[in-house]
Amino acid sequence: MKQPLASYRELTVWRDGIALVKACYLVTRSFPKDELFGLTSQIRRSAVSVPANIAEGYGRGTRKDYARHLLIAQGSLKELETHLIISAEVGCAPQAEVDPVLDRCDHLGRGLGALIRSLRALDNAPI
Repeated sequence: MKQPLASYRELTVWRDGIALVKACYLVTRSFPKDELFGLTSQIRRSAVSVPANIAEGYGRGTRKDYARHLLIAQGSLKELETHLIISAEVGCAPQAEVDPVLDRCDHLGRGLGALIRSLRALDNAPI
């Protein structure tokens, strides 16, 4: 039998989320200064929201709340992807810098989806 996790910090999706935040901070460092309160802020805020919601959901204590916060994290991830795409389209960042971050988003999105499905399967499991 698997040992329960001692902390949300043991979750791969949370760790991937932290790595994604770091990548976003790095890519936005070179954004124009006039974007500090625009795309830079939006990208950083949506990136930070992903692991924050994973942690908050874990701490809520019920599978239903946990799954709901994972869905919120998934939504923030899609928001982040959109901001990153826009940043490349408007010339704030080269596509070559944005693409690896988008790859991280895809990877994390698959991990979140798998975790959400596993929580939902537990809700439907017989007692």
